[in-house]
Amino acid sequence: MNAAGRRQALRIAATLLAAAVLPAAAQDVSLAGQMGRKALLVIGGQPVTLAVGESARGVKLLQLDADAAVVEVGGQRLVLRPGGGTSRVAGSGGVVSGAREIVIPAGPGGHFVTQGAINGRPVNFMVDTGATLIALGQADAERLGIAWRNGEPGLVQTANGTATAHRVTLSRVRVGEVEITHVQAVVVPQAMPMVLLGNSFLSRFKMQRDSDVLRLEAR
Repeated sequence: MNAAGRRQALRIAATLLAAAVLPAAAQDVSLAGQMGRKALLVIGGQPVTLAVGESARGVKLLQLDADAAVVEVGGQRLVLRPGGGTSRVAGSGGVVSGAREIVIPAGPGGHFVTQGAINGRPVNFMVDTGATLIALGQADAERLGIAWRNGEPGLVQTANGTATAHRVTLSRVRVGEVEITHVQAVVVPQAMPMVLLGNSFLSRFKMQRDSDVLRLEAR
């Protein structure tokens, strides 16, 4: 199978696994303001007022400070700030570095390939907007110290038939000078020449292609 075929197969694997084991559809959440000791959140377009420790519509308020709120959704934490816009709360974490933009020039064949890191260890990424999750092979997962066997299993179709893949949460994913926490990924049995940078990472950015340059600006 050529590189394009392998990429398509892995994209299908990531999408199928996401459909099999991801929680219910993500919803948008933002911090509209504060009312005394309560946060005024907008969850899925509906205003909700929560005190620390309270939950509504699957969102729990963990912490409220003068300029930020920390919420938990599906076991993941997200930092919200007033005027910061809405954030997808499923499968995404916060931007933890000071940089806000990633610039990736097109490589051979028009593919956007860049260096980065997962959990602090170097990897080569290929941007794939058709992949639901970041996708990597078991060999890379082993090298990166990811306990993929503890991940949530799901069946995927590969070129060699049905196989078991595992959904995991990556603690840190860095591309350029931008690092994102708690990013969903799928570990597949096949060996992969690069890690597919899918929408569990890309959805945290506004994407703009300018000729042979892809710009990702943190939301």
